[in-house]
Amino acid sequence: MSQPIRLTVNGTDLERSDLDDAERLLDTLRWRLGLKGTKEGCRTGDCGACTVLVDGESTLSCLTLTREVEGTRITTIEGVRGEPAGPNVLTAFGAEPALQCGYCTPGFVMALTGLLQEEGSTHRTSNLVDELEGNLCRCTGYRSIIRAIGALGDELR
Repeated sequence: MSQPIRLTVNGTDLERSDLDDAERLLDTLRWRLGLKGTKEGCRTGDCGACTVLVDGESTLSCLTLTREVEGTRITTIEGVRGEPAGPNVLTAFGAEPALQCGYCTPGFVMALTGLLQEEGSTHRTSNLVDELEGNLCRCTGYRSIIRAIGALGDELR
């Protein structure tokens, strides 16, 4: 164990001294903080299931050491309603329904929320779909997810 680390997770300030320097953010969130909405899919950054926001930007938590994000503001799916674009993304996914089994859904919601906040309403729907190529879904065939993105695109116009 090493020096304490300070983070703000879903609006709560935390200080942890029980973290190993090599601990991944994914493991800190799921196993130390009990935030199970952030999923572990591949551990290689290829599926997007572990996407969270770090200071508002989409980040793959399986490729990020917790120590690297010390002092930042982290948002997981459990806190996404507190992000400016979060409620709209959740509503669009629920209306389509783009949820299916739900395993990939948190990653898609977080990545899309991050994209909308990073670039505002300048995105076209086709750009959003292209930007989400790194998020994989194994059960929907993507049609409902694309419809949800389309609904968001209509709302942004």
